[in-house]
Amino acid sequence: MSWGFLRDLLSGVNKYSTGIGRIWVAVVFIFRLLVYIAAAENIWKYEHDEFECNIKQPGCENVCFDHFFPVSHIRLWALQLIMVSTPSLLVVFHVAYRQNREKHHNQKLYKSPREIDDGLLCTYLISLILKTGLEIVFLVLFYKLYNGFKVPRLVKCDIRPCPNTVDCYISKPTEKMIFLCFLVATSCLCIVLNLSELSYLLFK
Repeated sequence: MSWGFLRDLLSGVNKYSTGIGRIWVAVVFIFRLLVYIAAAENIWKYEHDEFECNIKQPGCENVCFDHFFPVSHIRLWALQLIMVSTPSLLVVFHVAYRQNREKHHNQKLYKSPREIDDGLLCTYLISLILKTGLEIVFLVLFYKLYNGFKVPRLVKCDIRPCPNTVDCYISKPTEKMIFLCFLVATSCLCIVLNLSELSYLLFK
């Protein structure tokens, strides 16, 4: 998947952001997007092939993997990155609307194309609230789906067609745990930055 569109989107919104907003863009681009592409994606690339159970019963390994990993970590992270960046489109659309109005009226309606007036400020605040809400939703989703932010070395499975309780082993659990903690921490940092920027704009 090409992440160029996400980079261009964040860069386009960056010029309308406050200093805190620019830090958020840097965190998303460097500590989340680049880490995801360069490292995290490869760690979970063959997670199903490297998931092993101590039984050869047909279908047992598949149902156990599906039970403990209902959604792939890496696909959920990709969805999270896309969803938390999507509210920034509101700002892009608002600016495009302003420019279209000026073109339609054939006159300058705004003092500066980069100036944040009341309408653009309202749109920007809504995008911040949506980004913060989506970050929290995905953190809760991660926590609920995987019973906490942890990657166990061994899981016990007794789901049919497994004939009894079998031991299943997850590959590279320590490495996966480190990246899981890192990505959760950066997500929490983004929430703090969004709330800080929201507070700054409201009380400015």
